[in-house]
Amino acid sequence: MRPALLRCRQLVRALGLRWKISVLLAVGCSLVALTIGVLIHEARVRQVAEAARQSATAQLVRVRQVYELTGQLDFDKVGEADARIDCPSLPDPLRRAALAGERTTYLDLDGPHPAVWAARPVGGDQVLSVRQSLTANQQELRDLDQQLAVSGAAVVTLAAFGGSLLASRLSKDLRSAAETARRISAGELDARIGPSGVPGTRNEVAELSSAVDTMAASLQRRLVAEQRFTADVAHELRTPLTGLHTAAELLPPGRPTELVRDRVAALRTLTEDLLEVARLDADREEAQLDVHPLGPLVESITRRSGVAATVRGADGGSRVRTDVRRLERILTNLLVNAHRHGGASITVTVAGNTVTVLDRGPGFPEHLLRDGPQRFQTGTAERGQGTGLGLTIALGQAQVIGARVTLANATPTGASATITLPPAQDSTGDDPGGG
Repeated sequence: MRPALLRCRQLVRALGLRWKISVLLAVGCSLVALTIGVLIHEARVRQVAEAARQSATAQLVRVRQVYELTGQLDFDKVGEADARIDCPSLPDPLRRAALAGERTTYLDLDGPHPAVWAARPVGGDQVLSVRQSLTANQQELRDLDQQLAVSGAAVVTLAAFGGSLLASRLSKDLRSAAETARRISAGELDARIGPSGVPGTRNEVAELSSAVDTMAASLQRRLVAEQRFTADVAHELRTPLTGLHTAAELLPPGRPTELVRDRVAALRTLTEDLLEVARLDADREEAQLDVHPLGPLVESITRRSGVAATVRGADGGSRVRTDVRRLERILTNLLVNAHRHGGASITVTVAGNTVTVLDRGPGFPEHLLRDGPQRFQTGTAERGQGTGLGLTIALGQAQVIGARVTLANATPTGASATITLPPAQDSTGDDPGGG
């Protein structure tokens, strides 16, 4: 019994909300229909039994009157009753009650020959009995039970169907809300659920939809304000930084001048990174895609990056459709990040339409692998200093060119960043060799 209950629980848990509501309504209506059916059946049985006992008693009175007047039974049947003296088939409980001086009845509705008996003592040690068949009443009860079963099944079916329609609407609204929440989470801030249910009505799902839409609108306003602030700050910094750079170039040679120029260059780089992040956030970047051989392109980008790295698989013949400038930005950021945080041992591997940058440092922190790169958050102290914008820009530019950047930790140590580019033949129907 217990394994069966466990299987039932597992089955119920595996059902969707729609089917759970339908099953719940069907089971509830079944219990209600069964209860009502039992009550109606029992009430009808009591009515039949009471009427049968009264009829048998009345027949017994008439038979007794005839017997007392004539001293004998000139007929075997009086009306519809079978009247006898010391009938051998008389039920024993009824016989004992009659011999004890009682006038009583005995009802049998469940046997193969349903009947009601009435008996009383006559002539001292004899029993006068009347038997009335209840076959027609038994058939009536069977017909009633059949009608109740058919009606109950129809009610349960209608309830399950209605529950399915109701649950389907509810499930559709909830799925729509979940899909919209996923779209918002993926960065589609304009996504909204909209009004749900019958116009002019309010329910919990409508309140949930309204709350999610309100949250999305508030989130969008905050993010847009943050993006605008970042872009404005970066743009406003450009002019004074340009002047500061020009003034730094006019300083006399020396160690202080080198420090000033180095900090000015860092500020200019940070400003340009902020502007690039702002453009990516605003979806203003458009890729110029073309077909290129991946191996030689990666080798050339690695060489221009200035980061010492070993390139493997550069002689591969795979061709991809990409934007060279943006791919260079992505790969250079990954190389600089690997050099800054992972040490000097860096390997770039080209395999098919993928490029993997591997270092032997302490690896990415768990929160970065779980939540993705965060701006101005560089992770653990072991991975050095930085602004946290390099990986953010790399992932943003990858989306622009239709690529995917996957971050992982290597075994036994190290950080791995893999760029997966769309193959040339999957991007358009043109000849991939036409790049």
